[in-house]
Amino acid sequence: MKKPSTAVGNLSHTEFVLLGFPGLQESRFLLFIPFFCLYVISLVANCTVIYTIQVEENLHGPMYFLISLLSVVGLCGTTAIVPQMLVGLWLHPRHISLPSCLLQMFVIYVMIILDSSILLTMALDRYMAICKPLRYRDIMNTSLLAGLGLAALIRAMSVACPMVILASRLPFCRSNVIQHFACEHMALVSLACGSTLRNSLMGVVMGAFIVVFDLACILASYSCIIHAALKITSGSLRQKAFHTCGTQLAVMLFMYSSCLSSSIVYRLGRSISQDVHNLLSAIYLLLPSTVNPIIYGIRTNEIRQRVLRSFLRRPVNNAKRPSTVKS
Repeated sequence: MKKPSTAVGNLSHTEFVLLGFPGLQESRFLLFIPFFCLYVISLVANCTVIYTIQVEENLHGPMYFLISLLSVVGLCGTTAIVPQMLVGLWLHPRHISLPSCLLQMFVIYVMIILDSSILLTMALDRYMAICKPLRYRDIMNTSLLAGLGLAALIRAMSVACPMVILASRLPFCRSNVIQHFACEHMALVSLACGSTLRNSLMGVVMGAFIVVFDLACILASYSCIIHAALKITSGSLRQKAFHTCGTQLAVMLFMYSSCLSSSIVYRLGRSISQDVHNLLSAIYLLLPSTVNPIIYGIRTNEIRQRVLRSFLRRPVNNAKRPSTVKS
């Protein structure tokens, strides 16, 4: 393979090479299989959740709408990364223009922030359902959800746009080789030969303002939920409340812990190889969109029962067996 050129002087590159996993170039095609399987599972699981919630009228409540919206955002995020990544793993490191790279960066961070905003809204939904049950339907209505969705989109754009604009103004004269499988912010910025202080600060602000702020609000919300659930006299209602909250907490903690660990290791773990950095990035960029619908599909009784009923309907009808299952 021809070695990509390195710029000299004041030349700024406008085309880059996404190297993927630098230390595994000779066996990069072996990585194609796990990432391809991960993408297929993500597509199937998310589409199944979205379809199930769409066709079942009993699942048209706020919580299920947010679950389906989380799946849509997950699909958009992985589709912006994985197909092009797979081409690079199967054939050769992929060339990408600067505008395309910036567009991918924009989509990645908009999806990350939307993900966090949806999880925050889900925490609010559970807080209202358990702590304010009599007012739940009046408060968590379509107008509120639409307003929260618009606010989440504006917040995502207000963070992603400055990040991309700042990156676009840098002179990329160190190299045109991105040591990553996607145009992640710091992976591209590290190629700049000018000052990148503002870009680094922007990344830190995003991590602090979005991840830390949202996580603090979510944990505060669930603290109130747990406190209220402990006061419920009915054992079955208390168990249902803990079950629902436990599912969402598992999803949230997985996403935030993977995101924070990747960010911390990237900034502090200078002795760690680039392949490990990229693997951690793959965990927080790709794995949540695969794991989330599976967690909700398994732990949410209404979704699980309707998915099973959809798969088992045809065999049951063909066999013409009498119904003996209790509702």
